Amino acid sequence: MKPKKIFALAIALSFSFTNNSEEYPWLSELDYQNEVFESGERLMKLDYGLHALEQKLNNENSLIIAVHGSRSRGYEWVYPLKTLDSKNHDVYFYRWRDQGCPYPSASKLDSLIKEKLSRNEKIQKVILISHSYGGLLTSWFYENWSNNIPMEIHAIATPISGVEIVDNICGYSPPKKIKSNVSVHQWITQKNIDNAFKDLELDPQIISLDRNKAYFLPSKYKNRRLGHNWSISYVADEIIQTR
Repeated sequence: MKPKKIFALAIALSFSFTNNSEEYPWLSELDYQNEVFESGERLMKLDYGLHALEQKLNNENSLIIAVHGSRSRGYEWVYPLKTLDSKNHDVYFYRWRDQGCPYPSASKLDSLIKEKLSRNEKIQKVILISHSYGGLLTSWFYENWSNNIPMEIHAIATPISGVEIVDNICGYSPPKKIKSNVSVHQWITQKNIDNAFKDLELDPQIISLDRNKAYFLPSKYKNRRLGHNWSISYVADEIIQTR
Protein backbone atom coordinates (compact mmCIF):
# COMPACT_ATOMS: atom_id res chain seq x y z
CA MET A 1 0.00 0.00 0.00
CA LYS A 2 1.35 3.43 -0.92
CA PRO A 3 2.31 5.82 1.95
CA LYS A 4 -0.44 8.28 0.95
CA LYS A 5 -3.13 5.57 1.18
CA ILE A 6 -1.75 4.35 4.50
CA PHE A 7 -1.81 7.87 5.87
CA ALA A 8 -5.37 8.47 4.63
CA LEU A 9 -6.49 5.20 6.22
CA ALA A 10 -4.89 6.19 9.53
CA ILE A 11 -6.77 9.49 9.50
CA ALA A 12 -10.05 7.66 8.88
CA LEU A 13 -9.63 5.29 11.81
CA SER A 14 -11.60 6.26 14.89
CA PHE A 15 -10.34 6.15 18.44
CA SER A 16 -13.12 5.89 21.00
CA PHE A 17 -12.63 4.98 24.62
CA THR A 18 -15.04 5.77 27.40
CA ASN A 19 -13.31 7.54 30.27
CA ASN A 20 -13.94 5.13 33.12
CA SER A 21 -13.53 6.94 36.44
CA GLU A 22 -11.62 3.98 37.87
CA GLU A 23 -9.14 4.09 34.99
CA TYR A 24 -8.90 7.86 34.63
CA PRO A 25 -5.21 8.87 34.71
CA TRP A 26 -5.19 11.23 37.67
CA LEU A 27 -1.64 12.38 38.30
CA SER A 28 -1.84 11.29 41.92
CA GLU A 29 -2.44 7.71 40.76
CA LEU A 30 0.09 7.45 37.92
CA ASP A 31 3.21 5.42 38.75
CA TYR A 32 6.49 5.89 36.88
CA GLN A 33 8.44 3.40 39.00
CA ASN A 34 6.51 0.13 39.00
CA GLU A 35 3.61 0.58 36.56
CA VAL A 36 4.86 3.14 34.06
CA PHE A 37 3.54 1.30 30.98
CA GLU A 38 0.14 0.70 32.55
CA SER A 39 -0.02 4.37 33.56
CA GLY A 40 0.89 5.37 30.01
CA GLU A 41 -1.92 3.22 28.61
CA ARG A 42 -4.40 5.02 30.84
CA LEU A 43 -3.28 8.36 29.41
CA MET A 44 -3.64 7.18 25.82
CA LYS A 45 -7.10 5.69 26.41
CA LEU A 46 -8.48 9.15 27.03
CA ASP A 47 -10.99 10.41 24.48
CA TYR A 48 -9.73 13.03 22.06
CA GLY A 49 -9.76 16.39 23.77
CA LEU A 50 -8.24 18.41 26.61
CA HIS A 51 -8.20 16.63 29.97
CA ALA A 52 -7.44 17.91 33.45
CA LEU A 53 -5.13 15.50 35.27
CA GLU A 54 -5.65 16.83 38.79
CA GLN A 55 -8.74 15.80 40.72
CA LYS A 56 -9.00 19.22 42.29
CA LEU A 57 -7.85 22.10 40.12
CA ASN A 58 -6.36 25.00 42.00
CA ASN A 59 -7.31 27.51 39.30
CA GLU A 60 -3.78 28.83 39.44
CA ASN A 61 -2.48 31.58 37.20
CA SER A 62 -0.99 29.26 34.57
CA LEU A 63 -1.96 26.18 32.59
CA ILE A 64 0.45 23.44 31.57
CA ILE A 65 -0.78 21.44 28.59
CA ALA A 66 1.11 18.33 27.45
CA VAL A 67 0.86 17.46 23.74
CA HIS A 68 1.99 13.92 22.86
CA GLY A 69 3.70 12.76 19.68
CA SER A 70 2.73 10.23 17.03
CA ARG A 71 1.93 6.68 18.12
CA SER A 72 2.73 7.55 21.70
CA ARG A 73 2.31 4.83 24.31
CA GLY A 74 2.01 7.44 27.02
CA TYR A 75 4.66 6.02 29.36
CA GLU A 76 7.20 8.69 28.37
CA TRP A 77 4.90 11.34 29.87
CA VAL A 78 4.32 9.82 33.31
CA TYR A 79 7.46 11.04 35.08
CA PRO A 80 7.43 14.47 33.36
CA LEU A 81 3.80 15.14 34.21
CA LYS A 82 4.22 14.17 37.84
CA THR A 83 7.38 16.27 38.01
CA LEU A 84 5.66 19.33 36.55
CA ASP A 85 2.67 19.00 38.85
CA SER A 86 2.78 21.74 41.48
CA LYS A 87 0.57 24.26 43.22
CA ASN A 88 1.69 26.83 40.65
CA HIS A 89 0.09 25.17 37.64
CA ASP A 90 -3.00 23.27 36.60
CA VAL A 91 -1.88 20.34 34.43
CA TYR A 92 -3.74 19.10 31.34
CA PHE A 93 -3.15 16.43 28.70
CA TYR A 94 -4.23 17.00 25.10
CA ARG A 95 -5.22 13.74 23.44
CA TRP A 96 -5.33 14.28 19.68
CA ARG A 97 -5.52 12.40 16.39
CA ASP A 98 -1.79 11.96 16.02
CA GLN A 99 -2.08 9.87 12.85
CA GLY A 100 -3.73 12.81 11.11
CA CYS A 101 -2.52 16.24 10.10
CA PRO A 102 -1.44 18.53 12.96
CA TYR A 103 -3.10 21.82 12.02
CA PRO A 104 -6.78 20.79 12.49
CA SER A 105 -5.95 19.51 15.98
CA ALA A 106 -4.00 22.70 16.70
CA SER A 107 -7.02 24.79 15.79
CA LYS A 108 -9.21 22.65 18.04
CA LEU A 109 -6.76 23.02 20.92
CA ASP A 110 -6.78 26.78 20.36
CA SER A 111 -10.56 26.81 20.81
CA LEU A 112 -10.37 24.64 23.94
CA ILE A 113 -7.73 26.90 25.50
CA LYS A 114 -9.78 30.00 24.80
CA GLU A 115 -12.76 28.35 26.45
CA LYS A 116 -10.67 27.70 29.58
CA LEU A 117 -9.45 31.30 29.61
CA SER A 118 -12.97 32.66 29.32
CA ARG A 119 -13.99 30.68 32.41
CA ASN A 120 -11.00 31.59 34.55
CA GLU A 121 -9.78 35.17 34.59
CA LYS A 122 -6.93 34.24 36.95
CA ILE A 123 -4.94 32.55 34.20
CA GLN A 124 -2.00 34.73 33.17
CA LYS A 125 0.02 32.28 31.06
CA VAL A 126 -0.49 29.18 28.94
CA ILE A 127 2.41 26.71 28.75
CA LEU A 128 2.47 24.07 26.00
CA ILE A 129 4.91 21.18 26.31
CA SER A 130 5.04 19.13 23.14
CA HIS A 131 7.06 16.16 21.96
CA SER A 132 8.10 14.91 18.54
CA TYR A 133 5.18 15.12 16.05
CA GLY A 134 3.22 17.01 18.69
CA GLY A 135 5.70 19.84 18.22
CA LEU A 136 4.39 20.33 14.67
CA LEU A 137 0.95 20.87 16.21
CA THR A 138 2.22 23.45 18.68
CA SER A 139 4.23 25.21 15.96
CA TRP A 140 0.88 26.47 14.63
CA PHE A 141 0.67 28.71 17.71
CA TYR A 142 3.97 30.44 16.92
CA GLU A 143 2.19 32.55 14.32
CA ASN A 144 -1.49 32.09 15.16
CA TRP A 145 -1.88 32.61 18.92
CA SER A 146 -4.37 35.49 19.07
CA ASN A 147 -4.96 35.92 22.79
CA ASN A 148 -3.36 38.73 24.79
CA ILE A 149 -2.30 36.29 27.51
CA PRO A 150 1.30 35.14 26.87
CA MET A 151 2.02 31.62 25.69
CA GLU A 152 5.20 29.67 26.42
CA ILE A 153 5.97 26.70 24.17
CA HIS A 154 8.48 23.92 24.79
CA ALA A 155 9.07 21.79 21.67
CA ILE A 156 11.03 18.65 22.50
CA ALA A 157 12.73 16.41 19.88
CA THR A 158 10.54 17.98 17.21
CA PRO A 159 11.14 17.70 13.44
CA ILE A 160 10.25 21.39 13.16
CA SER A 161 11.80 21.85 9.70
CA GLY A 162 9.35 19.29 8.30
CA VAL A 163 8.85 15.65 7.37
CA GLU A 164 8.31 14.81 3.70
CA ILE A 165 5.05 12.87 3.99
CA VAL A 166 3.54 15.46 6.35
CA ASP A 167 4.71 18.32 4.15
CA ASN A 168 3.18 16.72 1.05
CA ILE A 169 -0.12 15.46 2.46
CA CYS A 170 -0.83 18.01 5.17
CA GLY A 171 0.73 21.09 3.63
CA TYR A 172 2.93 21.60 6.64
CA SER A 173 5.54 24.33 6.40
CA PRO A 174 7.96 25.46 9.11
CA PRO A 175 6.93 28.58 11.03
CA LYS A 176 8.44 31.79 9.69
CA LYS A 177 7.98 33.98 12.75
CA ILE A 178 7.05 33.97 16.43
CA LYS A 179 4.46 36.39 17.70
CA SER A 180 5.54 38.92 20.31
CA ASN A 181 3.55 37.37 23.16
CA VAL A 182 4.76 33.83 22.38
CA SER A 183 8.06 32.48 23.70
CA VAL A 184 9.49 29.33 22.16
CA HIS A 185 12.01 26.96 23.74
CA GLN A 186 13.25 24.23 21.42
CA TRP A 187 14.95 21.22 23.01
CA ILE A 188 17.12 19.39 20.50
CA THR A 189 18.32 15.82 20.98
CA GLN A 190 21.60 14.60 19.55
CA LYS A 191 20.69 13.24 16.13
CA ASN A 192 23.14 10.33 16.16
CA ILE A 193 21.58 8.81 19.30
CA ASP A 194 17.93 9.70 18.67
CA ASN A 195 16.32 6.69 16.99
CA ALA A 196 13.70 8.90 15.34
CA PHE A 197 16.30 10.96 13.45
CA LYS A 198 19.62 9.14 13.35
CA ASP A 199 19.07 7.52 9.93
CA LEU A 200 18.00 10.76 8.24
CA GLU A 201 20.46 12.66 6.09
CA LEU A 202 19.68 15.99 7.73
CA ASP A 203 18.53 16.76 11.26
CA PRO A 204 14.87 17.91 10.98
CA GLN A 205 15.12 19.56 14.38
CA ILE A 206 17.29 22.37 13.03
CA ILE A 207 15.61 25.61 12.02
CA SER A 208 16.64 29.23 11.67
CA LEU A 209 13.97 31.32 13.36
CA ASP A 210 14.23 34.61 15.19
CA ARG A 211 13.38 34.44 18.92
CA ASN A 212 13.53 30.65 18.95
CA LYS A 213 15.56 29.68 22.01
CA ALA A 214 17.34 26.43 21.17
CA TYR A 215 18.88 24.10 23.75
CA PHE A 216 21.02 21.10 22.77
CA LEU A 217 20.51 18.14 25.07
CA PRO A 218 23.43 16.11 26.44
CA SER A 219 24.10 12.53 25.38
CA LYS A 220 23.21 11.08 28.78
CA TYR A 221 20.74 11.74 31.55
CA LYS A 222 20.64 9.86 34.85
CA ASN A 223 23.30 7.48 33.48
CA ARG A 224 21.16 6.56 30.46
CA ARG A 225 21.36 7.42 26.79
CA LEU A 226 19.28 10.53 26.27
CA GLY A 227 17.20 9.47 23.29
CA HIS A 228 13.87 10.44 21.80
CA ASN A 229 11.35 9.58 24.54
CA TRP A 230 13.67 10.05 27.52
CA SER A 231 14.15 13.67 26.44
CA ILE A 232 10.79 14.74 27.92
CA SER A 233 11.91 13.75 31.41
CA TYR A 234 15.13 15.74 31.06
CA VAL A 235 13.23 18.83 29.96
CA ALA A 236 10.68 18.48 32.77
CA ASP A 237 13.53 18.54 35.29
CA GLU A 238 14.98 21.62 33.60
CA ILE A 239 11.64 23.44 33.54
CA ILE A 240 10.80 22.77 37.18
CA GLN A 241 14.14 24.25 38.28
CA THR A 242 13.12 27.61 36.84
CA ARG A 243 9.68 27.82 38.46
